[in-house]
Amino acid sequence: MNVKVDSKGRVLIPKSIREMVELKDGSYVNVTVQGRRILIEPLEPVASKYRGAFKIVKWPEDLDEFIFEVMRDWWKQRAT
Repeated sequence: MNVKVDSKGRVLIPKSIREMVELKDGSYVNVTVQGRRILIEPLEPVASKYRGAFKIVKWPEDLDEFIFEVMRDWWKQRAT
């Protein structure tokens, strides 16, 4: 299937493909390059991956986004 890259480098993944791999608004994907191929693979939701690993008193509205931000901050601190 051919799709167009916009001026900001974005590509619209057709709805039929998003449905096949269960990508929803806000889902995270892993993007890698193999030769001249760009691979986009859906990531398992962070909340599902770590279910039961933490005791949380109050759940954030978007748990995946919350964990992503915490991990990004941790990596920034570790890099300095």
